[in-house]
Amino acid sequence: MIVDLVPNHTSDWHAWFEDSRTSRDALKRDWYKWADPRRGGGPPNNWRSEFGGSAWQRDAPTGQYYYHAFLATQPDLNWRNPAVRAAMHEVMRFWLRRGVDGFRVDVIWHLLKDDRFRDNPANPGFQPGQPPHHAVIPLYTTDLPEVHEAIAGLRRVLDEFPDRVLLGEIYLPIERLVAYYGRELEGTHLPFNFTLLQAPWRARDIAKLIEDYEAALPRGGWPNWVLGNHDQPRIAGRVGREQARIAAMLLLTLRGTPTIYYGDEIGMPQVPIPPDRVCDPFERNVPGLGCGRDGARTPMQWDASLHTGFSPVEPWLPVDSGFETDNVESERLDSTSIYNLHRRLIAVRRRSPSLRVGHYRPIVASGDLLVFVREHESDRILIGLNLGGDAVALRFPDRQLRGEILVSSAGDREGALVTGDITLRGNEGVVMALAPDVPVPPSIL
Repeated sequence: MIVDLVPNHTSDWHAWFEDSRTSRDALKRDWYKWADPRRGGGPPNNWRSEFGGSAWQRDAPTGQYYYHAFLATQPDLNWRNPAVRAAMHEVMRFWLRRGVDGFRVDVIWHLLKDDRFRDNPANPGFQPGQPPHHAVIPLYTTDLPEVHEAIAGLRRVLDEFPDRVLLGEIYLPIERLVAYYGRELEGTHLPFNFTLLQAPWRARDIAKLIEDYEAALPRGGWPNWVLGNHDQPRIAGRVGREQARIAAMLLLTLRGTPTIYYGDEIGMPQVPIPPDRVCDPFERNVPGLGCGRDGARTPMQWDASLHTGFSPVEPWLPVDSGFETDNVESERLDSTSIYNLHRRLIAVRRRSPSLRVGHYRPIVASGDLLVFVREHESDRILIGLNLGGDAVALRFPDRQLRGEILVSSAGDREGALVTGDITLRGNEGVVMALAPDVPVPPSIL
């Protein structure tokens, strides 16, 4: 079991913060980020909350402001204070001694902030209608160089216990993301790679993204891929129900550790949320900008019963209107469902050393076709994905393509032998075991 660790902030009801706000001389005053008002009054600087408005909240009893990168009820801890680090390390040990397998560390790139409280620079690319915090570049509030030493401290605690893993939630470009492995791999085991969450769903763009990520990984760094999470619209909502199958095939065949968000395995859609049902504080704080995340957080659709088997009472968020057919119980019985596609892909991944630990070899293609090979010793697996709606031929030079289809996204070609070439239908993908003597070309343009 992986536990969610939130070391960046606490609740404003936490005993640490309740002590911190009692006076400027409180024992734990320096456990949080406190500052005097700017000259003339108002917040100390222009730092913005991720959820809208200033990131500073005035606390009347002491006349100072405390910093909160997110909600005012979530004051940020001061990670420049050794006592804070030591306390959080003990929190980790508490759970590690109880046998947890590791931690997913929330907003890990936020831990350190500028100790001089300098204003963040204005973002020249900011456009009206974007989330308000995009108006500034978070130069002094995220991804500071010192954060890596703090993360190395987390890793040292984890390494006191055998076979544990440290995952970091990080929204950064690839060239900055990979720094979170650490120079000597002393950082997070897996800095979450969220690039597919916002990439254009086009074969050439995705091929370039994979190439850039593989090239940027540090020596010995293990890759990972994410297609959905609680902060982004559902994959089926982003690329469509048919391409959601192609997305699943991509996720489970790329090199590295795949992360599947609950509900994506049954193709749950992005659910429309009526204004009177909005729960997300982000949407409540900045309504009308499309920032709400509730549509990807709706109840898991287990069966066709009332409230889709999620709860005996009405849940906070509405259930999708298609839950009577799009649920785990019904999809289990349909051999061609996206649920059973996930099961087949996972089973093939377990059997194939290429898909588990093999190298990634791209094959340059054109149009909507994305093709690559995973290989480990004599085991070679070809993945062909059609990201378009029209049929496309996948053929090697001199018609040398030969092998056996292990998984088809449509669920109707498993075990079929391929000789010469194969036509992928619109929105279709295949995983194929290549014959031992088939040469793999660098391109099939």
